Amino acid sequence: MSSNNNNKDNNNNRLRTRLCGIALDNPVIAASGTFGYGYEFAELYDINRLGTFSFKGTTKDPRFGNPTPRIAECESGMLNSVGLQNPGVDKVIEEELPKLRACFHKPVMANVSGFSTEEYAYVCERLDAEEQIGWLEVNISCPNVHGGGMGFGTDPGMAAEVTRAVRAVTKKPIIMKLTPNVTDIVSIAKACEEAGADGISLINTMLAMRINLRTRRPLLANTTGGMSGPAVFPVAVRMVYQVSKAVGIPVVGLGGVSTPEDVLEMLMAGACAVEVGAANLTDPYACLHIIEGLPEAMDRYGVENLSDIIGAAH
Repeated sequence: MSSNNNNKDNNNNRLRTRLCGIALDNPVIAASGTFGYGYEFAELYDINRLGTFSFKGTTKDPRFGNPTPRIAECESGMLNSVGLQNPGVDKVIEEELPKLRACFHKPVMANVSGFSTEEYAYVCERLDAEEQIGWLEVNISCPNVHGGGMGFGTDPGMAAEVTRAVRAVTKKPIIMKLTPNVTDIVSIAKACEEAGADGISLINTMLAMRINLRTRRPLLANTTGGMSGPAVFPVAVRMVYQVSKAVGIPVVGLGGVSTPEDVLEMLMAGACAVEVGAANLTDPYACLHIIEGLPEAMDRYGVENLSDIIGAAH
C-alpha cells in the first residue's frame, strides 16, 4: 500500500506547475463556458482533482444570450453562438460563488467579458474583492456578441486599453484571453504585456458558419459562431508557440485539447498550463481522464516533470 502511495505522490509531483505565481497541482484547467460554475460537475467527480477551472463568462448585467439555435456540429468539432449567457456579476458573487466554495477548495479563475472598457473594469473591480478568485481571465475574444468581445481583441491599441483599465482596479493576476481571428496575434499579445497583463490565454474559438441544405439558411440564428474542438488544435499550437516566444509572461494554451498528448504538445509549444473546453461537452469526465493519463504519456515520451518541457520546441 505504501509503495502505491509513494508512486501516486511521485506522479503528483511530476505534474505540478505554476501560473502567474500561483501553484497548480497539474496544468489542466477546465475552460470557461464548458464547466459552468463547477458545482454542476462536482456531482460527477471531485473537481479538486483539476489544476483549476475558469468559470462561465461574467458581464456587468445579466444576459440571456443569443437566440436559438446556438449549436451546430462540424467535422472534428462544433460551432457555438451562446452569446455570454450569464446572471451578471452581482448574482455570481451573491449566489454562484458560495455554492462553488462548498465544493472547490482551490483558487478559481474568473472569466470576465464586457461591452466597454468601463464595463470590464467594473466587473474586475467587483471580483477583485472575492478571496477565492485567483486569476482574472479577461475575455477580449468572444466572436458571438455584437458591440464588444472580439472587437477589443483584434486591435493592439484597444487590447492595451482594456488591459490598463483592468490593471488599475485589481491586484490579482490578469490573463488576457485573445482571439485567433487576427492576422498578427503577436502584436496584440505584446500590447497586452506592455499594458500590464500577467499572462495570455489563447486561443478562443475561430469564426465559422454552417448552412442548412434544406432551408438554405445558416444553421445558427446568429449566422456565425465560434468553432472549437480538435479541428482548431494545430492553429492553437502555432499561436501558443509564436506568442510564448515573443512575450515574457506565462501563456495558457487552449483550443481542441482533448488528450494527455495534446497537453504535452501545448507545453512544448510554450504554454505553462492548458485549458480543456469542447471536450467537456462530449465527455464530462474529459479533464479527469486527461489528468489520469498524463503520467503514462510522460513516461512514453521520456518526460520526467512537466516543468522540464515548457517551451521545449523553441
